Amino acid sequence: MADDPYDILGVPRSATDDQIRKAYLKLVKELHPDVNPSKTAEERFKKVTAAHDILGDPERRRQFDMGEIDAGGEPRRPAWRSYGGAGAGAGASTRGGRGGPVFEDFGDMFSDIFSSAGRGGARGGSFAMRGRDVRYTLDVDFVEAVQGAKKRVTLPDSGVLDLTVPAGVSDGQVLRLRGRGEPGVAGGESGDALVEIHVRPHKDFRREGDDILIEVPITIDEAVLGGKVEVPTVGGRVQLTIPKATSSGQVLRLKGKGVRNATTGATGDELVTVRIVLPETIDESLSYFLSEWRQKHRYDPRK
Repeated sequence: MADDPYDILGVPRSATDDQIRKAYLKLVKELHPDVNPSKTAEERFKKVTAAHDILGDPERRRQFDMGEIDAGGEPRRPAWRSYGGAGAGAGASTRGGRGGPVFEDFGDMFSDIFSSAGRGGARGGSFAMRGRDVRYTLDVDFVEAVQGAKKRVTLPDSGVLDLTVPAGVSDGQVLRLRGRGEPGVAGGESGDALVEIHVRPHKDFRREGDDILIEVPITIDEAVLGGKVEVPTVGGRVQLTIPKATSSGQVLRLKGKGVRNATTGATGDELVTVRIVLPETIDESLSYFLSEWRQKHRYDPRK
């Protein structure tokens, strides 16, 4: 029998979906063959993936918790009702004989099972079962996650899976491809392919909700006098106006240059934090000017 998926992921049975996802991602980063090529890690990685295949899908998790499927994702045998003997009810028809009662009609015993199977599409007495979902992970660049992209996933059997990464997808989001999982049994529908998105960090940008955050250096004269500077966005470089008397750490907003929310249709902003950077060498003229200025305009920003 397969190990308990809760034990494999190291989470209690009361764990939330988010706790399960975080535990799974932590183990994947630790055990992924690209990071940890050992045979032991490979076996644990397979078990972790199989456990998340159960607990990461709300419906399959419910089925496991209710005892409808086992830890390997296979349907459990239904519990049989007691017939005959001391436990037989008035509806159990038997005829006397040594060695115990003999059932007149086995159809009574199996009627519930096969009638429900028939509704699910049983053919010739076999159960029509839906194919299992399969799970994959896909790494995408930060800009691809914001703008959307066409990507290809290479499957373990060397097959490929083409999919569209929608604009605004977030790290850890799961894309469902209907019917691209394992084939069904006895005419049952195919399972789905579940692709979990991992967004690679960007050297300049950070995401916070639908906003994109970036830090931009400016000169001391730009901070004092104001001006226009060129700053990067996910859509290309744009001009940003620096107001006069801008302090280091001040946040300026580029409207509509953030992430488009797929649910609301609204687009976030790019929030630019400016940082004043002094020249490597302070020449005599600048030193003299600031000395004179300080004598007449002394102030304390720390008060």
